[in-house]
Amino acid sequence: MAIGSKELASKQLDGFDKDRLVEELRKAKEELFNLRFQSATGQLESHGRLRVVKRDIARIYTVLRERELGIRPEVVAPVEEAAPEKAAKKSKKKATESEAEAKVAEDDAK
Repeated sequence: MAIGSKELASKQLDGFDKDRLVEELRKAKEELFNLRFQSATGQLESHGRLRVVKRDIARIYTVLRERELGIRPEVVAPVEEAAPEKAAKKSKKKATESEAEAKVAEDDAK
Protein backbone atom coordinates (compact mmCIF):
# COMPACT_ATOMS: atom_id res chain seq x y z
CA MET A 1 0.00 0.00 0.00
CA ALA A 2 1.52 3.29 -1.08
CA ILE A 3 1.21 6.22 1.28
CA GLY A 4 1.15 9.71 -0.17
CA SER A 5 1.36 10.65 -3.78
CA LYS A 6 4.20 9.56 -5.99
CA GLU A 7 4.63 13.11 -7.27
CA LEU A 8 5.60 14.51 -3.87
CA ALA A 9 7.94 11.97 -2.30
CA SER A 10 10.06 13.41 0.50
CA LYS A 11 13.28 12.76 -1.44
CA GLN A 12 11.89 14.77 -4.33
CA LEU A 13 10.84 17.59 -2.00
CA ASP A 14 14.46 17.90 -0.85
CA GLY A 15 15.39 19.10 -4.34
CA PHE A 16 12.81 21.89 -4.44
CA ASP A 17 13.68 25.45 -3.45
CA LYS A 18 11.43 27.37 -1.07
CA ASP A 19 9.41 29.06 -3.82
CA ARG A 20 8.65 25.74 -5.46
CA LEU A 21 7.62 24.21 -2.11
CA VAL A 22 5.25 27.10 -1.43
CA GLU A 23 3.76 26.68 -4.90
CA GLU A 24 3.27 22.92 -4.36
CA LEU A 25 1.66 23.69 -0.99
CA ARG A 26 -0.75 26.12 -2.62
CA LYS A 27 -1.71 23.52 -5.24
CA ALA A 28 -2.24 20.81 -2.63
CA LYS A 29 -4.42 23.08 -0.48
CA GLU A 30 -6.49 23.99 -3.52
CA GLU A 31 -6.93 20.32 -4.39
CA LEU A 32 -7.93 19.53 -0.79
CA PHE A 33 -10.55 22.28 -0.91
CA ASN A 34 -11.97 20.87 -4.15
CA LEU A 35 -12.01 17.33 -2.74
CA ARG A 36 -13.82 18.49 0.41
CA PHE A 37 -16.34 20.33 -1.73
CA GLN A 38 -16.93 17.20 -3.81
CA SER A 39 -17.32 15.16 -0.63
CA ALA A 40 -19.91 17.56 0.76
CA THR A 41 -21.96 17.44 -2.43
CA GLY A 42 -21.70 13.66 -2.78
CA GLN A 43 -19.63 13.77 -5.96
CA LEU A 44 -16.36 12.40 -4.53
CA GLU A 45 -15.34 9.12 -6.14
CA SER A 46 -12.09 8.40 -4.31
CA HIS A 47 -12.16 9.04 -0.57
CA GLY A 48 -8.57 7.87 -0.24
CA ARG A 49 -7.40 10.88 -2.20
CA LEU A 50 -8.35 13.13 0.74
CA ARG A 51 -5.87 11.31 2.97
CA VAL A 52 -3.14 11.41 0.32
CA VAL A 53 -3.47 15.17 -0.19
CA LYS A 54 -3.49 15.84 3.57
CA ARG A 55 -0.29 13.83 3.93
CA ASP A 56 1.31 15.72 1.05
CA ILE A 57 0.48 19.01 2.76
CA ALA A 58 1.95 17.76 6.04
CA ARG A 59 5.07 16.54 4.23
CA ILE A 60 5.62 19.96 2.62
CA TYR A 61 5.13 21.74 5.94
CA THR A 62 7.65 19.36 7.53
CA VAL A 63 10.30 20.06 4.91
CA LEU A 64 9.78 23.83 5.24
CA ARG A 65 10.02 23.69 9.04
CA GLU A 66 13.11 21.44 9.00
CA ARG A 67 14.84 23.92 6.71
CA GLU A 68 13.84 26.74 9.05
CA LEU A 69 15.44 24.89 11.96
CA GLY A 70 18.53 23.94 9.97
CA ILE A 71 17.84 20.20 10.02
CA ARG A 72 17.62 19.99 6.24
CA PRO A 73 19.94 21.99 4.01
CA GLU A 74 18.52 24.91 2.05
CA VAL A 75 18.31 24.37 -1.68
CA VAL A 76 19.43 27.30 -3.76
CA ALA A 77 17.70 27.87 -7.08
CA PRO A 78 20.03 27.19 -10.00
CA VAL A 79 21.72 30.30 -11.34
CA GLU A 80 20.88 31.01 -14.95
CA GLU A 81 23.84 31.37 -17.24
CA ALA A 82 24.54 34.86 -18.50
CA ALA A 83 24.08 35.65 -22.15
CA PRO A 84 27.30 35.31 -24.20
CA GLU A 85 27.45 39.08 -24.80
CA LYS A 86 27.22 39.84 -21.09
CA ALA A 87 29.80 37.18 -20.26
CA ALA A 88 32.22 38.66 -22.82
CA LYS A 89 31.74 42.17 -21.38
CA LYS A 90 32.34 40.86 -17.86
CA SER A 91 35.54 39.07 -18.87
CA LYS A 92 36.84 42.24 -20.59
CA LYS A 93 36.01 44.28 -17.50
CA LYS A 94 37.81 41.80 -15.24
CA ALA A 95 40.85 41.88 -17.52
CA THR A 96 41.07 45.67 -17.40
CA GLU A 97 40.63 45.64 -13.61
CA SER A 98 43.44 43.11 -13.19
CA GLU A 99 45.70 45.19 -15.47
CA ALA A 100 44.99 48.28 -13.36
CA GLU A 101 45.75 46.35 -10.17
CA ALA A 102 49.03 45.12 -11.67
CA LYS A 103 50.04 48.71 -12.53
CA VAL A 104 49.26 49.86 -8.98
CA ALA A 105 51.27 47.01 -7.52
CA GLU A 106 54.14 47.80 -9.89
CA ASP A 107 54.10 51.49 -8.86
CA ASP A 108 54.06 50.53 -5.18
CA ALA A 109 57.07 48.27 -5.69
CA LYS A 110 59.11 51.21 -7.10
